This record gives sequence, C-alpha cells and structure tokens, in this order.
Amino acid sequence: MPIEKLPPGSTQIIEKSRNVHFVKHQLKSTQEKDSFWVLLSFDRHHDNPKSDNKMEKRHLELARERKAVIIDGGDLFCAMQGKYDPRSDKRDLKPEHQTGDYLDKLVSTAADFYGPYADLFAVMAPGNHETAISKRHETNLTERLVTMLNDRHGTNIKVGGYSGWIKFQLVVFSQCLTKNLWYHHGYGGDAPVTKGVIQTNRQSVYLPDAHIVATGHTHNEWQFPIPRIRLTNHGKVYHDEQLHLKVPSYKEEYVDGYGGWHIERGGPPKPTGAMWLRFSADKTTRVINGKKKTLCKPVIEALRAK
Repeated sequence: MPIEKLPPGSTQIIEKSRNVHFVKHQLKSTQEKDSFWVLLSFDRHHDNPKSDNKMEKRHLELARERKAVIIDGGDLFCAMQGKYDPRSDKRDLKPEHQTGDYLDKLVSTAADFYGPYADLFAVMAPGNHETAISKRHETNLTERLVTMLNDRHGTNIKVGGYSGWIKFQLVVFSQCLTKNLWYHHGYGGDAPVTKGVIQTNRQSVYLPDAHIVATGHTHNEWQFPIPRIRLTNHGKVYHDEQLHLKVPSYKEEYVDGYGGWHIERGGPPKPTGAMWLRFSADKTTRVINGKKKTLCKPVIEALRAK
C-alpha cells in the first residue's frame, strides 16, 4: 500500500485514541538542515513567579524558527495558590492572578502567553498539579487551556493522558520511518542520590515497544540509553537502543537558598529548561536483485534546551 505523502516539511497530528497520538512529518530531504524538531517539555509551572518565562519564550521562538512541534507532559500550571491547597501562599502569586477568579485567570493568562505558538503544540497532557485541581475543584485546567487555544486560533491541539504514546512517522523517499515515544508525567520522590535513574531498568522491562521513554515531575535532568539485542522475524540479530530522558522544569526554586518550602525540605538546586528531539534520516544505497535501492533509517538526537 503506497505511503500517503504530505507537502514537504509539513506535519500532521492524528489522534488514534485518548492517549495514543501519531505525529507524521514529511522530510524535505535527508540533509541535516531539513531535520524535524520536537520541543519536549515538562513542569513549566508557568504561573509560578519562580518559573523562567523568559527562557520559555526564547524556546518557543526557536521552536517557531525550527518549525518544531511541541509536546508538553504536564504541570504546565503550578496552581498551588488556591483554596484547599496546604502549600498556598499569596506571596507566590503574580499580580495578574491576585483576583477572585484565580483558576479562570490561570487559564486565560496562559492562553494569552501560548496563543502566538498554539499552532506548534501537538499534545498537552496533565501532570499531578493539574490532577490535584481536578480532585479539589472539579475542573480540568489542561482541557480548558487546550479548548481556549483551539477556539481562539483554530488549532487542533490534542489532550493527552497522564501517560501516553507518541508514534513519530518520518516519510522520506516513499519510506515511512517510525519511532515510538512513551511519556509519563512522573511519580515518586526526589531520589537525591540516584536522581531516579534506577527507574529506567524497571520501565525498560514493561515498555519493549518504546524507543524513547520521557518523564518529568522531579525536576531532574539526564539521558540514559539502554542498548538492546533483538531478533527479527527472519532470524537476523540486530542491536537497537531505548533512550530514557528525564526532562527538567522551567521553575528554579532554590534561588539564593534564603528560605521557602523547597529550602526547608532540604531541596538542592535543580537544572532548568526542556529538551529538543531532532529527527533525521540516514540514507544508504544498496544493490538488491541487481537494482540500486535507496534505504533510510531514522536518527534521533536529544539535546538540552537551555
């Protein structure tokens, strides 16, 4: 069956189910300048005064320049200053959120900030801060933001799950190259010694189909590849790799260490930013049955977004 082509350099987002989405991109060529970029973010905590909104803006502008798609894995909102939250402190409110309709203002101001980049977002998923609001206040901030952005800008951003799958499909030379990303917002404590790396070996057991595993939540940052030996249906042995990514936050809580909840609990300084994924294709020419044939394989590079 022939592969459906898109216009060169264009991207299509397809919702297969509530937490499975396909991101299909038509590569212009196999040259590095025509790479397909993805901005992978977790824990933006956009409304928190300690969140680096200038860095966010810089990355969003670069995403526009690179014609990237953006996948957000939750805690875009901090949302800790409302009623019934034991951590609430009115000193941690931005001026624009010091109103009686606090949750409404979180959504509308976020829609204002992300509106110019709404067409770049593919999937927005909830994190534990959003699910806490759903439990306490019976409103879904992620769905409300996505609805407002789509209504305002005619976009088609999808709402993902707390965990979910993204299947990347790169189309080049009538070939469809696929890579699977499994994301989970994250769970557990800070893991001050291991930084959570120990979870990679547990996850690799129950995620055999994932080429990339991306998590957030703990505001740590690392890359950890797990090489694997595989066997094709035809009995050929080959090697591949499962790449585990821990994506940091845009929120920097330590500052000078003077005080606050993060300092009182003994929290250390944390990295800030997000992560870029660059997809390209490696082209080779082989002679098969006396005919030259162009074969491509997908190449993924994870880069720090700082």
